[in-house]
Amino acid sequence: MANIIDTATNNGSFTTLVAAIQAAGLVDTLKGPGPFTVFAPTDEAFKKLPAGTVDALLKDIPKLKKILTYHVVSGKVLAADVVKLKTATTVEGSDVKIDASNGVKINDAKVATADVAADNGVIHVIDTVLIPA
Repeated sequence: MANIIDTATNNGSFTTLVAAIQAAGLVDTLKGPGPFTVFAPTDEAFKKLPAGTVDALLKDIPKLKKILTYHVVSGKVLAADVVKLKTATTVEGSDVKIDASNGVKINDAKVATADVAADNGVIHVIDTVLIPA
C-alpha cells in the first residue's frame, strides 16, 4: 500500500490537489504516520472554482494551508463511521457538516468515492473544493 500522497498521485485525478499540497509544504505531514482522513477534491472540483482562484491560492500559502487542512480530519474515518456523524473537526480547526441523508455530503461537496485506502489513512473523493468560513 502507499501513503495518502502517493495514493492520490497514483490515482491521476488529483494533480491540482497534489500540486497545492506540495506548494503548501504539507507533503511530509501527509506522508507521515497519521492516520488521516482526507476529503480529496478532484481536478474537476478545482475547475469549478472561479477563474484565477487556484493561481491566487498558490501565491497565498497561509490561505492555501488553511483551505487544504480544512480537507483533513485526524484519524481514519471510514464511510461506515462517517454516516453516523453530523460534523467532523478538521485539522484546520473548524468543523465540516456531514449529511448522509441522500448519499454523503461534506458541506456542499458530494462524496463520489469513499474509502480509498492508504497505509496512513483513508481518502474520500469529493466533487467540490471545501472553503472554510
